Amino acid sequence: MADGRTKGAGAGEGSLGTRGLTSEEVERRRAAGEVNANTDVKTASVGQIVSKHLFTLFNGVVLALAALVALTGSYENITFMPLVVANFLIGVTQELRAKRMVDKLSILTADKVRVVRDGRESEVGVEELVLDDLVILRHGDQIPADSVVVEGSPEVDEGLLTGESRLVQKRPGDRLLSGSYVATGAVRARVSEVGMDGFAAKINAEARAAKEVESEILSSLRLVIRLATYALVPLGVALFLRTYLQGQVGVNGAILSTVAAVLGMVPQGLVLLTSSVFAIATTRLARHEVLVQQSYCVEALARVDMLCLDKTGTITSGRMEVARELGSDLRPCEGAGLGPLEGAAATVCAANRADANQTAVAIDSYLSGKGVEADASVRVVPFSSERKYSGCVTERGRAFVMGAAQFVLGRGYEGYAASLHALDPNERVICVCEVSGFGGSGEILGEPEVLGFVCLRDEMRPTAASTIEYFKRQGVSLKVISGDDPATVSAIAARAGIEGAERSQDASELRTMEDVRRAARTCNVFGRVTPQQKRSLVTALQEQGHTVAMTGDGVNDVLALRRADCSIAMASGSAASRNIAEIVLVDDDFSHLPQVVAEGRRSINNLQRSASLFLVKTVFSALLALVCLFLAPYPFIPIQMTLVSAAVIGFPSFALALEPNHERVKGAFLHNVLRRSLPASATIVLVVAVTLLLRWLGVFGFEETSTLCMALTGLVGLALIVKISQPMDAYRALLAVMVVVIFFGGCVLFPDLFMIARPTVTMGLYLAAMGVGSIVTFNILYDNMGEGEDGVLMRIARKLEDFS
Repeated sequence: MADGRTKGAGAGEGSLGTRGLTSEEVERRRAAGEVNANTDVKTASVGQIVSKHLFTLFNGVVLALAALVALTGSYENITFMPLVVANFLIGVTQELRAKRMVDKLSILTADKVRVVRDGRESEVGVEELVLDDLVILRHGDQIPADSVVVEGSPEVDEGLLTGESRLVQKRPGDRLLSGSYVATGAVRARVSEVGMDGFAAKINAEARAAKEVESEILSSLRLVIRLATYALVPLGVALFLRTYLQGQVGVNGAILSTVAAVLGMVPQGLVLLTSSVFAIATTRLARHEVLVQQSYCVEALARVDMLCLDKTGTITSGRMEVARELGSDLRPCEGAGLGPLEGAAATVCAANRADANQTAVAIDSYLSGKGVEADASVRVVPFSSERKYSGCVTERGRAFVMGAAQFVLGRGYEGYAASLHALDPNERVICVCEVSGFGGSGEILGEPEVLGFVCLRDEMRPTAASTIEYFKRQGVSLKVISGDDPATVSAIAARAGIEGAERSQDASELRTMEDVRRAARTCNVFGRVTPQQKRSLVTALQEQGHTVAMTGDGVNDVLALRRADCSIAMASGSAASRNIAEIVLVDDDFSHLPQVVAEGRRSINNLQRSASLFLVKTVFSALLALVCLFLAPYPFIPIQMTLVSAAVIGFPSFALALEPNHERVKGAFLHNVLRRSLPASATIVLVVAVTLLLRWLGVFGFEETSTLCMALTGLVGLALIVKISQPMDAYRALLAVMVVVIFFGGCVLFPDLFMIARPTVTMGLYLAAMGVGSIVTFNILYDNMGEGEDGVLMRIARKLEDFS
C-alpha cells in the first residue's frame, strides 16, 4: 500500500512503527475513503416513518372516496376524514418518539478518542479515525475501530461482541475488536480496519435491512382492507350505475349513496382503534422505563411461549459479587483467622481504588458493607494483566498482595491446588497473601504467606428469579443462550430458577442445522454460541411452532434479535442491538417484561372484543351493496353511517378497549373477531333487505326506509354490545345506556342533518315488530352459529382465516 502502510495484523509492526500519522497521511486516507464511518444499524429516518404511515392502501381508498364526495359539494358527508388524519398522526407520533429516544441512547459511549498525529496527542471523533491511526486507550475506554496492539498488554472485555463475559488478555500483535472495552491496563493500537471491514460492522450488515413486522392483527387488518378494496371498485361502479339509471336520484345523489355503501366496507374506525390501543399501551409502558419502538410487537410478546435469554445483562448484571452461600465468601487459611484476611483484602482494595477492576470493586464493596477498615498505604502496586495481581505496602511496613493464586504463589501453588480444586469451579477464586515486599517493577519479594481466599461469581440481578418464576407460571418456556462456558451458564441458570438448567449444550459441537434443531428440542442452556448460531437457534424454535422472544444487549445478539418474533434490548448495550430491537428496557431492568406481557394481553383481548363491532359494519356494508344492486338505491348516506359508526361502534369499542384484561391470548385474531361479528352482520342484512323490499313494494318512501334501516342497525349493534359485555357490570351497563343516548339523541336533535323522516304509525308498528324479530334472530345466530365450531358462520370464518 502507499505510504509504507501494511494492513491487518501487520499494521502495528510495519514501517509506521509506534509513530502516529502525519496530517498529510491522514488527508490521503480520507481522500481514499479509508475513514471509520459509523456502520451501526440505524433507526428509520423521519421521511421513511412518514412515508410508511402516509402511503398505505387504506389511506388511498379513503382519500379517493373523500374526493368523490367533495365533487358533489356535500362537504358535511366527509366527516369520516378526521379518523384517517388521527390514525396517521398517532402512528407517526409514536414512531418518531421512539426514534428520538433510541437515537439519544445510541450516542457512542466513547464519542472521542485519543490519537497520535504529527507526533502529538489529540482527541478526534470516532468517525474521524482513518486507517493506520495510532490510538491511545486506557482502563474503561471503548475500542473505536478494529485495531492491532502496538504497545501494552491490556485485558479486554469482548462480551458485547462474543457474548463471553471473561476478560481476554491481549499482547503486541493481537487484534482488538471495535465495540469491546479495555478492562485493565493501557494500550497503544494501530487502526487496522475501518468502516464496513470491521468485525462488528460485518455482523451489523446482516441486520441492516428493516425488520418486517410480524403481527397477526396487522395481517388481519391488511386482509380485510385488501378484500374490501377488491370488492369496492366493481360493487361501487355497479351500484352507482344501477342507482343513477333507475332515475330516482341525480348524479350527486347516486355518488353519495354509492360512497355510503362502499365506505362502510372500509374499516377506518378499526384501524384507528388499533393504533390508539397500542399507542396507549406504549405510553403506559414508557412510565415503567420500557420503550416500544414498534407498537405491534406488544401483540407478539403477549403471544410468546418461548423466551430466549442472554445471560450477561439479563440474568446477571455484568458485575462480580462475593459469593455468600454456605459461608463460601472469605475462606481464611488455618491459623490465619478471618479478621487478618478481611483487613488485608480491604487494604489492597482501598489502595487500588483509582484503577480498580471488576474483581477489586466487588471485594471492596463487600468489605465496606461489613464495615472492615483498611490501613493507610505508602506504596501501591497497581493491578497488571501480565502479573495478575495488585498489592500495597502499609504505613506500618506490612506488604499485602491479592490476585490469581497461580501468579501470586508461584512454585508454592501446588501445595494449595487440591483445596482450590475442591471449590465451586464456576466461582473465581482470589488469593490474599502477606509478603516481604515488592521489587522496583512490582515483583513479589520473599515467600508469600497465604491468609486465605475470596470466592467471587457473576452478580445476579435482584429481580431475575421472580421474573423467571412469573414466566414459568404463565406457561412460557425459557432458554439461556450465551457465549460463555456452558457449565458456567448452566450453574447461573440454575441459580435463577430456570427449569432443566442441567440440560446444557456446548454450541461449538453443533455442526449442522439438524444438530441445532435437535439441541433446541432437548436443551435449555447453550454456551459458546456464535452470533450465527443464536439466529439458527431462534429459527429452529420457530420451526417447532413457538412464538419466540429474544433478549440481548450486544452486537453478537443482533442477528438473533432481528430473527425473533419479538426482540428486547438493554439500553446500556450496543447501539446496533438497541436500533434493531422492538422493545428497549431503558433502565436495563429485565423485571419489566411481565408488565409488557400484561399490557399486551389487555390490549389484544380487548381489541379482539371491540374489533367485532367494526367488522359488523364492514361485512353488512358489502352484503347490502350486493342486495342494493337489485333493490337500489342504497338506504344510507355517508353522514348516517358516521352516526352509526360513532354511537354504536366507535364509542363503545374505545370504552371496552381500555378495561383491565389479563387473560392469556387464545385463538387466532380473525377467528375470534368474526365469530362475534358475523351473527350481527347477517341479522342487519336480513332486516334491512326486508325493509328495502317493502320500499320497492311502495309501503315506505326513501327517507322512511333510511330512518328505519338506521334504527334497526343501531338496535342490532346494541344487542351485540350487550353480548360481548357479559358478564354485565355497572360500567358496562352505563356504556349501553350511553350508546342509546348518543344514537337516538343524534336522530332527535339533528333530524335534518341525518335525513330522519317524520315518524308515522306504520313506521312505529313496523319498527316494534321488526325490532323484536331482529333481536331474536341475532341471539339464535350468535348462540348457535357464532360460538359453535361447526356452524355455517364459523366455516365462513375459517375460510377467511385460511385465506389470510
